[in-house]
Amino acid sequence: MSGIKDFVDLDVYNRPVECPKCGGVMVFKGCGEYRCEKCKYVDYDDYGKVRNYVEGHSGVTMAQAADATGVKQKTIRTMLKESRLEVADGSNVYLKCEMCGASIRSGRVCSKCEVSYNKMVEDRARKKHEKMMSGFGMGRNNADDGAKRFKREQ
Repeated sequence: MSGIKDFVDLDVYNRPVECPKCGGVMVFKGCGEYRCEKCKYVDYDDYGKVRNYVEGHSGVTMAQAADATGVKQKTIRTMLKESRLEVADGSNVYLKCEMCGASIRSGRVCSKCEVSYNKMVEDRARKKHEKMMSGFGMGRNNADDGAKRFKREQ
């Protein structure tokens, strides 16, 4: 049960669990929205708050969204890096690709670097798989067959 507790402690979006009005259980309905089972009260996690604000105020900056919603800028930046939000078209501020430094609207890497990153991950997995499948002694030199491996000192 401690594993579940550790997982719940990773809540970075402040998800509502208990209804502030009646104490009922808040049920996830999608897009950051939670509804109470008893009184039908609707509440939002951090993602829902920011998303609703950005939808109503296009072109808003991260600082403005943070001030209006009470969500930390670090959390909003995490949402951008997870591709849950995008930087608005025509904005003078963009995210930078972590591999090449190109300007991107969301995520961690640009589309060009994403292809090379995925290829690199596949190559690592392939090498690891080949190493696991090679077995014991398969990499030995065949020229040593039949020869003594150890010699006694006289």
